[in-house]
Amino acid sequence: MGLLLHALVTSADVQDRDGGLMVLSTLFARFPFLKKLFADTAYAGPVFHDGLALAMPGLVTEIVRRSDRAKGFVVLPQRWIVERTIGWLNRCRRLAKDWENLNHNALAFLRLASIRLMLRKLCNP
Repeated sequence: MGLLLHALVTSADVQDRDGGLMVLSTLFARFPFLKKLFADTAYAGPVFHDGLALAMPGLVTEIVRRSDRAKGFVVLPQRWIVERTIGWLNRCRRLAKDWENLNHNALAFLRLASIRLMLRKLCNP
């Protein structure tokens, strides 16, 4: 469905790979039943793989790669769900730009936007 399970707001100097490990290490306690993780090529490599094996040993990671022969925009399987969700969340004006000075404020507005999205999905099936 593309609903937000967990979020972590970091400073801009944290790479996606390192932030992903922080999110997944805190996510496992809440959702131990997760079986598979789809990620893009930014998460490929031994640093993320080894850190993920320590944080969530039973989680299988599948890296969704873009075809070398593809020209222009190509919809990638499973990855479009994440991109669609980010697009939905960016419809909220407060999240469209980085207006917040504090990380916990940004996280609060991200959660509010995801609650709004979830309620819209539940109330308008």
